[in-house]
Amino acid sequence: MACTRVGVTSGGRHPWTIPGTLRIAILGSPNTLNPILASDTTEGMLARLTSDLLVSVDPSGKRQIPILAREVPTLQNGGISKDGLTVTYHLRHGVRWQDGAPFTSADVKFSYAAIMNPANNVGSRTGFSVISRVDTPDRYTVVFHLKHRYAPFVNTVFGESDNPYTVIPAHLLAKLPNLNNAPFNQLPIGTGPFKVVRWVRGDRIEYVANDDYFLGKPKIRRIIVRIVPDENTEIALLRAHDIDWMFEASPHAYRELKTIPDIRLVLVAQNAYEGLAINTARPILADLRVRRAIAYALDKPRLLADFTAGSATLATEDLPTFLWAYEPDVRRYPTDPSAAERLLAQAGWLPGPDGIRRRRGRRLTLVLSYNTGNATRQALAIAVQAALRSIGIDVQIRTYPASLLFAPYGMGGILARGNFDLDLTGWIAGIDPNNADQFSCSALPPNGSNITRFCTPALDAAQRAALTNYDQTARKRAYSTIQRLLADDVPEIFFWYPRQIQPINLDFKGFAPNPVNEAWNAYQWEI
Repeated sequence: MACTRVGVTSGGRHPWTIPGTLRIAILGSPNTLNPILASDTTEGMLARLTSDLLVSVDPSGKRQIPILAREVPTLQNGGISKDGLTVTYHLRHGVRWQDGAPFTSADVKFSYAAIMNPANNVGSRTGFSVISRVDTPDRYTVVFHLKHRYAPFVNTVFGESDNPYTVIPAHLLAKLPNLNNAPFNQLPIGTGPFKVVRWVRGDRIEYVANDDYFLGKPKIRRIIVRIVPDENTEIALLRAHDIDWMFEASPHAYRELKTIPDIRLVLVAQNAYEGLAINTARPILADLRVRRAIAYALDKPRLLADFTAGSATLATEDLPTFLWAYEPDVRRYPTDPSAAERLLAQAGWLPGPDGIRRRRGRRLTLVLSYNTGNATRQALAIAVQAALRSIGIDVQIRTYPASLLFAPYGMGGILARGNFDLDLTGWIAGIDPNNADQFSCSALPPNGSNITRFCTPALDAAQRAALTNYDQTARKRAYSTIQRLLADDVPEIFFWYPRQIQPINLDFKGFAPNPVNEAWNAYQWEI
């Protein structure tokens, strides 16, 4: 949005800006600041303030950028072997941890071991589980030996995946049996551009610049992350210029945000969706007829119009239109309540005296969950409840804090443990179309993020083809099959492809999110 006619200081900043200090508001209170225990996008963004990947990507998502690695491994430069079973990284020299210890290949090897340690409550081991051995022939070389060909490796293992893990320090953590309750989780030591100096749980996290950062001295000197568990309050703080960045605003807030002067709205395309996850392990929802009935009952174009304010586009399946793997030719479910009612009747669910369907005396009742504080999902839940009520499904709404709903299996996460029927959820993936962590038999929690528990031989066969073939044409055929299977079997109903909405202070410069993480270039920010 354009700046209105307000005064600026002699330094070219608006009077509400604190030079060198960035004030961020986040909605959810993090569980941890340990990068390998991060379980949502908030924790993922915070992790990148303090720590680094081997390889990142630019804002377009098309160009890979070496960070801790000196170059990106490819078939052409020999970093990926001709048989696809070995990937070699040459690391930067002169990188130091924030306590002064040198960063070496031993840290990468340890970080891999920590992710694979079953005692650690990590959210996913996708990509890492294909590694058979890690060699460190010298301090600046890491060689990953793979059990089988794995096309998304560079974009997944310490790269911009759907669950990006940064490298953590061996010299501080290697002797611990697990990292779940380590003091490090409160005050992490990384290689990144900012250091955590204070975390007041439920209130704020404070960072200072790491002037020895290997990519350059950060321009911002101090970051204050405020935990504000209500989006309306965040908007009020933004309007009053008491914050400089409202992290990941919801589509529900977009209309109002467009009315606020003196801010800039950054819309970020991403490999992401918003939808309704269906727990196919629940007896009622194991019936495909019930899942398809739910799909026919929902008016997706109306939901898009009502809840995104033009910030998103209509979804077919999980992969968005800008990805090379997108498949438009899939089964569609136009809004058709009559078709939904016929399917429910075929499944034995017949109308009861109060309009709610029954089978053998049991009411057709489902529980719909979403994360507390998400205004879009709050309104969406009411719309979904009404639509399903119209075809005879009683929907009870239940909310959970994000820290509990999205927590890993080992921390009792509602979704990971399968303690839900329907869930309004979203997914932000990496730059690769790989969706095996959500939709494959091997990714059932705690081994992955397949919260819908959708698992079939046909799906797994297509995933194997997609993951083991380095040829993009062959991978495209496999992802087309995967999207058609998802459309046919309806483990999840995909509403829309969001663009991330990031409202920021006009004086916040250098902010250039890539499709996975907002803070990948935090050392270049200035205010």
